[in-house]
Amino acid sequence: MALPNPYQQYRQQQVNTATPDKLLIMLYDGAIRFCSQAKIAIESRNLEQAHVNLTKAQNIIIEFMTTLNMDYEISRNLYSLYDYLYNRLVEANMKKDTAIIDELIGFLTDLRKTWAEAATKLKAENGPLTGGVSLEG
Repeated sequence: MALPNPYQQYRQQQVNTATPDKLLIMLYDGAIRFCSQAKIAIESRNLEQAHVNLTKAQNIIIEFMTTLNMDYEISRNLYSLYDYLYNRLVEANMKKDTAIIDELIGFLTDLRKTWAEAATKLKAENGPLTGGVSLEG
């Protein structure tokens, strides 16, 4: 029986104990990392690895889309943005186009920065976020 990977155990513990704002930032970090890895894979002509990484980024965007609370106008706007990002990821995956990936990394980086700033502002005003608080809803 194989021993669990200590790094994987550590990452799982981070996810399990993360506040909603930290979890959101971790997901953005993952999407950016997967896009960056896909770009490197395309440049190295490793199209299978590019596909795997772009699919992981797509799954993160789907997670964002499915967890939005659609009772709010901002959620409908975010859904449209996430839908655009998802479709561009699919296009980048089909075409193996690094220019599209660069565009996506830019969008994801800007969104990550915006959410991080919002979380910082909310913490300053209201104290640390706890489970059950959603930055997207």
